[in-house]
Amino acid sequence: MKNHLYLVLLLFITTSCAAQKPNLAERLGYKKDAKLLIIHADDLGVSHSENAASIAAFDKGMVNSGSIMVPCPWFPEIANYSKNNPSVDLGLHLTLTAEWKNYKWPPVLPIAEVPNLVNEKGFLYDNCADVVRKVSVEEVEKELIAQVERALAFGVNVSHLDSHMGCLFNPKYFETYLKVGRKYGLPVLIPASGLQQFPAMAQKILPTDIVIDNIFMLNPPDAEKGAAIFYANMLRNMPTGVSEMIIHVAYDDAEMQAITIDHPDFGAAWRQKDFDFFTSEECHKILQEENIQLITWSDLKALIPKK
Repeated sequence: MKNHLYLVLLLFITTSCAAQKPNLAERLGYKKDAKLLIIHADDLGVSHSENAASIAAFDKGMVNSGSIMVPCPWFPEIANYSKNNPSVDLGLHLTLTAEWKNYKWPPVLPIAEVPNLVNEKGFLYDNCADVVRKVSVEEVEKELIAQVERALAFGVNVSHLDSHMGCLFNPKYFETYLKVGRKYGLPVLIPASGLQQFPAMAQKILPTDIVIDNIFMLNPPDAEKGAAIFYANMLRNMPTGVSEMIIHVAYDDAEMQAITIDHPDFGAAWRQKDFDFFTSEECHKILQEENIQLITWSDLKALIPKK
């Protein structure tokens, strides 16, 4: 009987402690049931069109975060913008692939240092499956560190890390992804839903790591029904907690049309629609009506203990 009472008491204490532990919203200074959102522009640095449209979207005030692809040709332009505008929330879109048909880039490191990271033409592979199959953890880590160091050397005020095409969100590289973030005191994009799918990866998470609650992105089936419809519905049904809306902002101009040729998904017209909605009065109105608070990765970075 005593043992039974002891177990009941222990369960009560454990449950009470868990209930009292503040969630991520509360750690940021908001109410437990707040709706917090990062509206995040991917792929900065891939083109001038991407940079120009993203900067214009930042100026509108609703797109409040972005991430930079360091190996890409237009990296210096957006790096210079970050250096001159350090308060703008910009992270790094860690890049192991070059997916476009006629528009390619090599790694940051000399190919001799990461020979398996490139194809026979000296460019990054166009898909994550080839990367996972052919590239060692050691080579990936070296290239990721080189990308961070290059960004810092150019004066980028780095707020966080995420992964282009999700290549790092797999069991082979996930620990390296976390390791690089911890090395620089940066949060990395980790959605709770992804960890539920990969329990082994969840075991790698430390209490100091930041795990956001939800992640949303327009996908081809939804795009066919209308990007604006998808985004409006998503915002009107936004769950509580910390969420990120990943968008791709560029102009539907000759440059982006040439880059994304034969690739309608996430192409030039797609990116123009993202720009149009997230700089619109409709978007602003919905955010106000639904009491959605915009936060940034810089806010989340501030939660990480300083070394």
